Amino acid sequence: MTNSEELFMLDAQKSINYLLTRLDFINLDKIGTYFEHLPVDPYLKENYRFRRLSHFKISSNGLIKLPHSRLFQSKEYNPLLGNVVREYPEIDDALVELEDFQKIIWEFFEFCKLYSTSDQIGVHQIRTTSSSQTIGNPAPEGIHRDGVDLIGIFCVSRECIEGGETHLYKLKNEPPVFNQILNKSDLLVFDDRQFFHYTSPIKVAASTSGNRDVFVLTCPGLIAAA
Repeated sequence: MTNSEELFMLDAQKSINYLLTRLDFINLDKIGTYFEHLPVDPYLKENYRFRRLSHFKISSNGLIKLPHSRLFQSKEYNPLLGNVVREYPEIDDALVELEDFQKIIWEFFEFCKLYSTSDQIGVHQIRTTSSSQTIGNPAPEGIHRDGVDLIGIFCVSRECIEGGETHLYKLKNEPPVFNQILNKSDLLVFDDRQFFHYTSPIKVAASTSGNRDVFVLTCPGLIAAA
């Protein structure tokens, strides 16, 4: 068992159920190039968010990429885009084949085994941008839950931005129990059944444009019914 797993289990015994750790062994340079040409998220009018989505199954034979599927959340969890069946392009096959990308999923799944019976994981590859004219909003739906067992947020890059602080709340109308900017290599894992979450808007700092690149992992994935 790794130190991170020990801390996560200790927190669970205290009913905290979240963990911030660093995956310093991930080669971010290799992964970062795949964020440069993400397609725009068509469900937000301002065109400041770019996104891909894939689903994976963890088996004794390794990581298996599942067939293409659409994303669905109810209004209960997403007041902005709830009850909307959303479709995003799959994550680039070349990225999926990278050992470092697979390591991120495996690290997240180690925590999933402690708190979920699911062997399926959704991976959202998201770039949020900001410019002198536009503020980027990583969580336009506000303080929310996703409706899964566990969520992981892995930060690949923060470039020329301020803000983007991630908060965890036990109750929406109470102060956050966790509030911190996730920097490169940081992985935050938390129990979605125990916490609401939110990430504050980003604005550009000392440049004409900036961006925040993350993978958001969910266990299980949020797959729309056929």
